[in-house]
Amino acid sequence: MHLFVVFMLSTFVVCETLSSRSVFTNHWAVRIIGGPKEADKLASKYGFTNLGQIGGLEDHYHFHHSRVVRRSTFAARGAHSFIHMDPKVGWIQQQIVKSRVKRYARSDPDFIYFNDPKWSKLWYIHSGDKTSQCRSEMNILAAWQRGYTGRNVVVTILDDGIERNHPDLAQNYDQLASYDFNGNDHDPTPRYDSSNENKHGTRCAGEVAAVANNSHCVVGIAYNARIGGIRMLDGDVTDVVEAKSLGIRPDYIDIYSASWGPDDDGKTVDGPGPLAKQAFEVGIKKGRKGLGSIFVWASGNGGRQGDHCSCDGYTNSIYTISVSSSTENGNKPWYLEVCSSTLATTYSSGEFYDRKIVTTDLRQRCTDGHTGTSVSAPMVAGVIALTLEANRLITWRDVQHLLVKTSRPVHLQANDWKTNAAGHKVSHLFGFGLVDAEAMVIEAKKWRSVPPHHTCTKISDCKTTYIRPEQTLNATISSTGCSEQPEHHVAFLEHVVVRVFIDHPRRGDLEISLVSPAGTRSQLLLKRLFDNSNEGFKNWEFMTVHCWGERAEGTWTLEISDSPSQLRNPEVLGKMKEWTLILYGTAEHPYQSHGSHSRSHMLEVSSVQSTEPTLGIPQPEEQEEEEYNGPCHRECGDQGCDGPHAEHCLNCVNFSLGSLKSGRTCISHCPLGYFEDVEARRCRRCHRGCERCVGHSPHNCRSCRRGLFFYALESSCVAACPSGYFPDDAQRHCLQCHEKCRHCLHESDRCTACSEGFSLAGMTCVPECVNGTFFNLEEMKCSPCHMSCSTCTGPGMKECIHCAQDFLLQEWRCVRKCAAGYYECEKTEFLKRMCCKCEENCGNCQGPGASCTQCRNGYNLVDGTCIVSATCNNGFCNTSNRPSADPPSAREAGAKRGKGALLWDSSYLWPSRCTDDVNQHKSG
Repeated sequence: MHLFVVFMLSTFVVCETLSSRSVFTNHWAVRIIGGPKEADKLASKYGFTNLGQIGGLEDHYHFHHSRVVRRSTFAARGAHSFIHMDPKVGWIQQQIVKSRVKRYARSDPDFIYFNDPKWSKLWYIHSGDKTSQCRSEMNILAAWQRGYTGRNVVVTILDDGIERNHPDLAQNYDQLASYDFNGNDHDPTPRYDSSNENKHGTRCAGEVAAVANNSHCVVGIAYNARIGGIRMLDGDVTDVVEAKSLGIRPDYIDIYSASWGPDDDGKTVDGPGPLAKQAFEVGIKKGRKGLGSIFVWASGNGGRQGDHCSCDGYTNSIYTISVSSSTENGNKPWYLEVCSSTLATTYSSGEFYDRKIVTTDLRQRCTDGHTGTSVSAPMVAGVIALTLEANRLITWRDVQHLLVKTSRPVHLQANDWKTNAAGHKVSHLFGFGLVDAEAMVIEAKKWRSVPPHHTCTKISDCKTTYIRPEQTLNATISSTGCSEQPEHHVAFLEHVVVRVFIDHPRRGDLEISLVSPAGTRSQLLLKRLFDNSNEGFKNWEFMTVHCWGERAEGTWTLEISDSPSQLRNPEVLGKMKEWTLILYGTAEHPYQSHGSHSRSHMLEVSSVQSTEPTLGIPQPEEQEEEEYNGPCHRECGDQGCDGPHAEHCLNCVNFSLGSLKSGRTCISHCPLGYFEDVEARRCRRCHRGCERCVGHSPHNCRSCRRGLFFYALESSCVAACPSGYFPDDAQRHCLQCHEKCRHCLHESDRCTACSEGFSLAGMTCVPECVNGTFFNLEEMKCSPCHMSCSTCTGPGMKECIHCAQDFLLQEWRCVRKCAAGYYECEKTEFLKRMCCKCEENCGNCQGPGASCTQCRNGYNLVDGTCIVSATCNNGFCNTSNRPSADPPSAREAGAKRGKGALLWDSSYLWPSRCTDDVNQHKSG
């Protein structure tokens, strides 16, 4: 008992330091070795319910305790807490609520709704207003005209839900890409209220994949893409909830779009927790069958509060594509944050007189008032969907390279545009510029994946350096790019991360810059007027993309300046204890095989036909009157000669060239354009176009004249290689395409059309897999699905898309009958049969709502609902015989949102000490 009290008190003290405002939930993340059965045993032993594995994180489980209060300012204590000391538990963390803010501009006016089609209002897609100087350099229409509309690409919106029955979304809605982590069911429909608070996700979804030509409202950028929604913002947001949302169905979902983040208040430093960080890493390593999940993030709306998105760990991650906004006229919107991690820009709103974005809205309506950087992330998600349709084999890094290579400054107004040493124009406001959809699909179509990803890390000397007010501290690190370590060698840069450990009496007074060896300056942090924190930065990571493509080797300089904005104790100085330089990139040039793709290798036949070989045949000399008695040329035969030169021979030892009319000469070998007639000992002319040949026929060629290519199958010279072959400039041959290609370009596997049974992915032919099989990326062939699947993304039971006959879909697994706690629910067009979850605490039910037929242990069945009477003390609830004043019945829980209880699903944690978790939550 003494040991338990000491343990609980120590837990209480450490966790109290998290924050005086922390709100603890009745959900835990637990790491347990031994598989799901072992997790179930431990959960049952200590009174928890195991809600399953946390996303794709192996050995990490989401535990829920129904008898602990749902939200509390104190960490829960009670008998269940002994699970911390169980030797089979590697790590456990009670989940706390995280503040996450939707990134639309909060000064939006009252929205005006229209029911008529809004095509003419989509100024960011096309310019229909002849009276305005409308700009549409995003070239979305041009990408459509090339045939790319997002077909077969799956995008999901991580937000407050999407209205799946909206007329502009229903046709493209994808139930397999949707989930409700606030209500713990498969329906992401938003909770409706009088203020339409939960409109955000539906608006973002319409930008991506609103259906075209249905006479309702708008057209999405990828109007043939599949669109899903993850409802996770309408409730307590914890590390577990974020990790599950980021890791949902990574082999099925291609793109995750998020338009939210920590408070944009100019004083918060926050980012993903340990579980969400692991979810990002698992996604980019394993998502999309190893090509990597694509995470698109809105950069933030804290411009008016002087916020800086380098203090947002989501936009600051190398795994996310951070997207900025521009007004219609290319100006900086009032809400925009400055950031060195911003990759690209799309249009959004600006001042009151600037046009906003038209999209779908709650209650099956439309709005022309969508605003903020929330607008820009879904736009880029839509453009990336077009890009993946053009080439579904590009990786998560390829997508970022494509954005860097094709985005353009155009008319975007910023006073810090600069050209880095690799030739890329970049700005802290707009990244590499405005996204160009047409350029993206053109480049993607011919793209070859960049070389392997390397990481080179260099830590500074561990000595404390003081940061003095009104002075600049310069710290340097010399790096070879880890050239001595081939597996870590970075010669050409992508992302650069600086991890700092700084103590400071007022964090908002700091400014930090990084200067690359080539002289490119990245502003990692600007002063923040409202940031009064004395916590400094505890191993916080700043990231820049401004050195993209530059050389890594050389001296890197970190500049830290302290400019007090208010009176401070002059004796308390800031201290930099350590900093680490992390270089990400490639050992080889990323585009070494990309440069020649657009160059034409074919010459006009007419120019070939006008060039004939120069034979140099001399004109016959005037006949001598006297007989020649001197020595003959060595090529002359036994009949002698009429002079000393080869053209004077009466017969030849080897071959004669020419005719009686033009004169003949004796030679040892026939020149180019002729073949050797051994019997007649004469050089005879090849067919026109042949450089070398064995006969006069057009099919006797052995090599070709300049500009023509040798087609070995017919031994002929052609101006254009036939179907199934491509011209090789070096050998001047027609080489055979790969057997999967019907047509190819420049190389055997650079296909432009495919053989029967294959389809193009960029310039690669991949098999068209029939039902019951899936495309195996590693083996580049169709492999069988699990027996329960009709279609699938992989061989496992949980990788089904559609179930085989006589199977139902339950929690993304195909089963022969619904398990206890589930019922067979309504059929949908996309999913013919599936199992839906009973109300919470039901052991069995007949349908949705109050239809329970059996309750879990500890609950009583009352009118189809399972309820428990409970009294709570110090965050721990005990069963009582007295009726509760507020029983958490399913009926009441359903009334909160109109379709299901406002509950959590799962979360994710990695092993770490409590003190480490404190630092994590304090964003240090």
